[in-house]
Amino acid sequence: MVEHTLHETKVDIAIIGAGVVGLAIARELSLQSTKTIAVLESNHTFGQETSSRNSEVIHSGIYYPARMLKTKLCIEGNELLYSFCQQYNIAHKKLGKFIVGSQEEAPALERLRRNGQQNGVEVFFAGKEEFHKKEPCLQADEALFVPSTGIIDSHGLMQRLFYSAKSNGVIFVFDSEVTAVEPRQSGYLLQTQKETLWAETLINAAGLQSDKIAAMTGINTLDCGYKIYNSKGEYYRLKKKIPVEHLVYPVPGRDFLGIHITPDMDGRIRLGPNAYYVDEPGYQMDESHREEFYEAVRRFLPDLNREDIIPDFAAMRPKLQAPGEEMRDFVIREESDKGFSRLINLVGIESPGLTSSLAIARMVKKLID
Repeated sequence: MVEHTLHETKVDIAIIGAGVVGLAIARELSLQSTKTIAVLESNHTFGQETSSRNSEVIHSGIYYPARMLKTKLCIEGNELLYSFCQQYNIAHKKLGKFIVGSQEEAPALERLRRNGQQNGVEVFFAGKEEFHKKEPCLQADEALFVPSTGIIDSHGLMQRLFYSAKSNGVIFVFDSEVTAVEPRQSGYLLQTQKETLWAETLINAAGLQSDKIAAMTGINTLDCGYKIYNSKGEYYRLKKKIPVEHLVYPVPGRDFLGIHITPDMDGRIRLGPNAYYVDEPGYQMDESHREEFYEAVRRFLPDLNREDIIPDFAAMRPKLQAPGEEMRDFVIREESDKGFSRLINLVGIESPGLTSSLAIARMVKKLID
């Protein structure tokens, strides 16, 4: 039961952020639980930022070292997500992915293949002829094939998580930006535009604002490495329908998977994203980048014309690495060692956060238990 006083509402668990990760956590914690759970979200509904502006790809876990949370949670999440989609009839397709390159990039593909195998991900070489047989409209000298990669209706996923959590008694408060957090001996006092909320356990799943929420509690985010750097990515579409049956990725860069070709659930072709750092989050398209997309994609799609590419949407990712730094792992931790008992911070949850969402929720539940 939610307890109300004259000035504040008391709950057992407060979750800040109703993106796919916050929704998955809310659902997981509400299963067979008598605890009162509230989700606070600054937007007018769930999943309005990173969770709804992405490639909608179910990743395999091939890219990162085995020791990383990104790898472990992605591989676990991949299996959980396919099972969840089948159970609740959420639109998805296990298309498989080709990672393609030139003959000069063959050593990089071999390193990627070995890394995938070390991670326990099924991956194998596909020759030039085999690739062309599978994708006759595309070209590449070398290709890896990863069968466990797919696509998902991310909105359908979030809707299911939301209604499941809500039917389990989770309280959602939208248009409710957290403006202050006051740690107390027995919990956390949260101030929003609407009310004051007291929670015994606080879960920070605020995405692009997760470092700001952590700072409100009194954590020095610079010293802890929790500072978020805003990375922007844009997507384009192909005007004409081209029969591409698989996801097609280039050899990845240092901290960027590269502009890739993704069929969506309707069979239309999405291109992107690119990636560059910005000072503040924003969703305006910069169409001066069209040439970058054209040059990147015509390596695989030689018949592409510039006028075939039209703008789609822009997205933001909360990165923990500053420009030029090595890739950083997810931060998912309970902060008792910093003096903040029953505070769980999730910071820097970018790709593969969508794929990992159900696995992240299980990890958070274990931290609370």
